[in-house]
Amino acid sequence: MSQTSDVILQRMTSLHPKIIDLTLDRMWRLLEALGNPQDKLPPVVHIAGTNGKGSTQAMLRAGLEAGGKVVHAYTSPHLARFHERIRLAGELITEDALTEVLDRCYEANGGEEITYFEITTCAGILAMSEVPADYTLLEVGLGGRLDATNVVAKPALTVITSVDYDHQQYLGDTLEAIAGEKAGILKRGVPCVVGRQHEEALEVIEAKAARLGAPLLALGQHWQVSEERGRLVYQDDHGLLDLPRPVLPGPHQIDNAGGVIAGLRYLGFGETECEAAMTQAEWPARMQRMTSGSLVDLAGTCELWLDGGHNPAAGEAMAGTLSAMAKKPTHMICGMLSTKDVKGYLRPLARHGDSLTAFEIPDETATLPAAVTATEARAVGFAEVTEAPDIRSAIRNIAEAHPGSRILICGSLYLAGHVIRENLA
Repeated sequence: MSQTSDVILQRMTSLHPKIIDLTLDRMWRLLEALGNPQDKLPPVVHIAGTNGKGSTQAMLRAGLEAGGKVVHAYTSPHLARFHERIRLAGELITEDALTEVLDRCYEANGGEEITYFEITTCAGILAMSEVPADYTLLEVGLGGRLDATNVVAKPALTVITSVDYDHQQYLGDTLEAIAGEKAGILKRGVPCVVGRQHEEALEVIEAKAARLGAPLLALGQHWQVSEERGRLVYQDDHGLLDLPRPVLPGPHQIDNAGGVIAGLRYLGFGETECEAAMTQAEWPARMQRMTSGSLVDLAGTCELWLDGGHNPAAGEAMAGTLSAMAKKPTHMICGMLSTKDVKGYLRPLARHGDSLTAFEIPDETATLPAAVTATEARAVGFAEVTEAPDIRSAIRNIAEAHPGSRILICGSLYLAGHVIRENLA
């Protein structure tokens, strides 16, 4: 009997180096053994940034597909199933196709050390190189310069969404250092769409672009975007667009949408595709209203929302989203990883949450103990803080004590994946 993708993925974890050194050497070795599939991809749009990468990819895909284009997409991490990471010609990769490319990558690697993300990225690239499409959307996993996706010599376009603090242990502890890593996806002569940036981050990106002769399409310089009377207004040298507001919730999506429109217009698409990017994008676990499933049933008369943001900028974005929503008592359920800036994430949310229930993310070795999350929540100003042993208990307790309120589950994409799986149970 052939092995399932889950079995092969588990086997791949044994190849992981004892010490993670950020390098592309392992990628180049395996790609060479696979026949350099990165050189055979349909035209690539490469997307980096701290927050907004996934939303940007989702809107770009919606716009391109509305224009009749066939689109591959690669993203990480997955929420419920690994297959979500690889979208071939518009559809999630099948179990048979995934098993086949994972097997080929495992064999070609020959037992050498390689990280889980590197070997699975090679599998995604291999799969996408062998299925015809018009575009490939590649989302960076971490950083940019030494990220496993940064192996395409000449993308059609690069995108850098907002740069902020995250993964400092790998990318550096200043915005300039982090921006330098993100700017590593810039390629000589390839235009780059640049979203809203702190001044010090933008200076680093501009300097790198100047050295490479990479034209920038930057917010505030080459295009403007704003929300006016519930509509999105975009303007650049080609004129003004008056479009529906993005269906992805939150004020921060206005900037992400502007970058998407800039990219679509550069690629030669018009108002129809730009409107579809606003109205047809889907991106789960980004301020997602859950409408059916066992957890929704458990919530009773409460609204159930899910968000996978996990760094200070994501906390700010979610606070902005909550400010723009109808006023309603909001009770948060939070689980985070120990590698994250918990205080930085929770601080902007404290003024929006009537309570916070802390719990540990199941089956995650790096989960933060519930007691620590609770302590940090109190420290930043949450008035009512409790702990729960699991997600169902947390939801049940809030639903019984505060019927008709808003329940927001947040703090980690790994938590979001757990919630999505539980909701299907």
